[in-house]
Amino acid sequence: MAIKKQFLKSKPVCKVTFTVPAEDANNVAVVGSFNEWNAAATPLKKLKNGSFKGTVDLESDNSYEFRYLVDGKYVNEQEADAFAWNDYAGTENSVIKL
Repeated sequence: MAIKKQFLKSKPVCKVTFTVPAEDANNVAVVGSFNEWNAAATPLKKLKNGSFKGTVDLESDNSYEFRYLVDGKYVNEQEADAFAWNDYAGTENSVIKL
């Protein structure tokens, strides 16, 4: 898994590209505080190499909790900037700091 950050000079936005290697998966989405944890809001597109990829514009100078939803199962980003405990889910969420 990987996260790529591209900060824009023209406005306080960071283009964040999420890449998830999930060759056997049918559906992968990124859910988090930036999209109200909505599984339908940010689906990732399957590439020919079997990974899933998508880009989201997020406001700079913020941090966001998120997880991947891979065929209905939540998965954390191993390369996240940090992890935050979530009492509601009873587990940790990935955190991205921009």
